[in-house]
Amino acid sequence: MNTPIPGLDDILFTTDDGVGRITINRPEVLNALRRQTYVELLAAMDACADDHEIGVVIITGAGDRSFCSGGDVRGQRTRRPEEGRSHMRTLLKLGESIRTCGKPVLASVNGYAIGSGHELHLMCDLTIAADTARFGQVGPRVGGLPFWGAVQMLPRTVGEKRAREILFLCEQYTADEALAMGLVNKVVPLSELAAETDAMAQRILDLSPRSLRLLKMLVNHGSDLDHPTYAMGAELLASTFGDDENLEGINAFLEKREPDYRKFRRR
Repeated sequence: MNTPIPGLDDILFTTDDGVGRITINRPEVLNALRRQTYVELLAAMDACADDHEIGVVIITGAGDRSFCSGGDVRGQRTRRPEEGRSHMRTLLKLGESIRTCGKPVLASVNGYAIGSGHELHLMCDLTIAADTARFGQVGPRVGGLPFWGAVQMLPRTVGEKRAREILFLCEQYTADEALAMGLVNKVVPLSELAAETDAMAQRILDLSPRSLRLLKMLVNHGSDLDHPTYAMGAELLASTFGDDENLEGINAFLEKREPDYRKFRRR
């Protein structure tokens, strides 16, 4: 079907036989997320929540290299706290929409799931990964703070010690490593990813929609208690935008060099 939401630039959105399909469509930047992308993702998720005929949602990335490489750093160089707070509110609304839509949301990870792209897959209920996928967080490397699910969901998903490793060291993990630590549900060859994701979606559509809605609400309950930390993290991150330490990470990324954070520990 054609997209039911007019004027989309950063995503593709279709509905077909009970499945809402959302594709981040910025392959030229490895499907990095800018403000407009978040706005469109939120509109698509809300549309899926409101459409009674949709029973499952699939989120993926365009191309075969990246699910989502995180936030688009190019737009962060000029971001200041006031603009940042508005941006953070959009992230919070998107996360809330994924968690409260009442329908299973599947992440079909076809490559890099890094930074906020990694948090996006954490927000989803189930994750199917291609064998080429890579997972990781980058907050301290780029002067940021992964408040949007990583600090809340990772300890529950992989255990606190491994979560601290992922958050603090900013390393990347293969699909098989992610499977071994319980970060994804299944790994398949890239050529089979779309078919396997569709097959899982069809299995879900054969189940009671009311039971699934109630189960999602109940499973979410424990981590729903972390909700205040999302708003707190958003405010903390927004307050750092534009200062020297924040810009060191952003400029280093854009200039393709290693950041020098040691200077911020010198007297």
